[in-house]
Amino acid sequence: MTPEQWDKLLTVIDGEVLEPVPVGFVIDSPWLPGWAGISTLDYFSSERMWFEANLKAVRQFPEIIFLPGFWSEFGMCTEPSAFGAKCSWQENELPFAEKIITDIAQVNDLARPNPKTDGLPPFVLNRLKHYQGQIDQAGHAIKFAVSRGPMNIASFLMDSTEFLMAIRTNPDHIHKLLGTVTDFIIDWLELQAQTFSSIDGVFILDDIVGFLGEDDFKEMVLSYLTRIFQSLDIAVRFFHNDAAGVVCAPYLEQIGVNLFNFSYEHTLGLMKELTSNAVTLLGNIPARDVLAAGTPEDVRDSVRAALQGVGDKSRIILSCGGGMPGEVSTQNIEAFLTAVG
Repeated sequence: MTPEQWDKLLTVIDGEVLEPVPVGFVIDSPWLPGWAGISTLDYFSSERMWFEANLKAVRQFPEIIFLPGFWSEFGMCTEPSAFGAKCSWQENELPFAEKIITDIAQVNDLARPNPKTDGLPPFVLNRLKHYQGQIDQAGHAIKFAVSRGPMNIASFLMDSTEFLMAIRTNPDHIHKLLGTVTDFIIDWLELQAQTFSSIDGVFILDDIVGFLGEDDFKEMVLSYLTRIFQSLDIAVRFFHNDAAGVVCAPYLEQIGVNLFNFSYEHTLGLMKELTSNAVTLLGNIPARDVLAAGTPEDVRDSVRAALQGVGDKSRIILSCGGGMPGEVSTQNIEAFLTAVG
C-alpha cells in the first residue's frame, strides 16, 4: 500500500467523505495466480512469482486500494499448519489443511504453537523479509499483520461441522480450544508487528462467525475477537466475514473493529444502521455472480445499485462482498472503476 492510499484509508475511517468514493479489494491466492497467468502452486512456492503477481496488480490498478497489500499467505493452511495440520497442495487449487482433533478430549493436550518456528508462519515472514526492499522501492509498505480468526482456525483443526456442534455439546472444551488459538493469534500478530515497523493495521478473517446466532456469538466469539483486536496499538482494525454479518455487526465497535468486509447479501444501508455508522464498510456487490461471472455492464449496474438509497457516503469503500474471487477479469475491474466515476 502506498503512503497516499494509507492516508486515504485513514481519512475514510475517520469519517471524511471523499469524491469519488474510494475503491478497495481484498486480493490473494484465489484470484492473483490465475489473473497473473501462473499456477496456484507456483504462486505459493516461488517468492519471485508471488511478488511479481502482486506488483502487476498494484501497477495495473493504481487507483485501487488492495488489502492487505502484498499479502504473504498460504491460503487456509498458514495458521493450522502451526498446530501440526497436514497441508495438501494441488497445481491449480487452493491448499487444504486436514483436521488434527478427532476426539474432543484432545483439546486438553493441544499445545500453543510458536509462530517463530512452527508450521508455515516463518515462511510467511521470510517471504516478506526477502522482498521488503523491493516492495519499498515500488512505493508500497507492509502495513498489516494478518491472521485467520479463532473460529476459522478451530474449525480447520476439528472439522467445521463437528466444531459447530461441539459449541453446544462441549462448550467448556471449545472455550479451551478458542483460548489456545487466540493466544497463538495474538503471538502471531505481535511477531509480525515486531518484524516490520511499518505495520499499523491488523486484518482478521473469520467466516465461521457468520454461522452463529447472537447468543452463541456473545458466548463463544465476542471476548476472543475483542482480545485479538485490542492486542496491538494500531490505527486500522480490519475484520472480514463474508458469511452472514448481521450477528456481529452491532458489536464491531465494541470489539474494536473500524473496517469491515461482509457478505453481499447485506446492503450498505443495513450495515450502516447495524454499526451505527461507526465502522467503515468495504463492499458491496456480489463477488462470484457479478464481479467474476457477470458482464462489464452487469458490474456497472451492480455498483450503481449498491449506492442507491445510501444518502451518507461516509465510511464507505466500494468493493465486492468478500475477497476477490477467481476468474475476475481485468475488464470487469475496469468496469467497476468506471461506474464509480
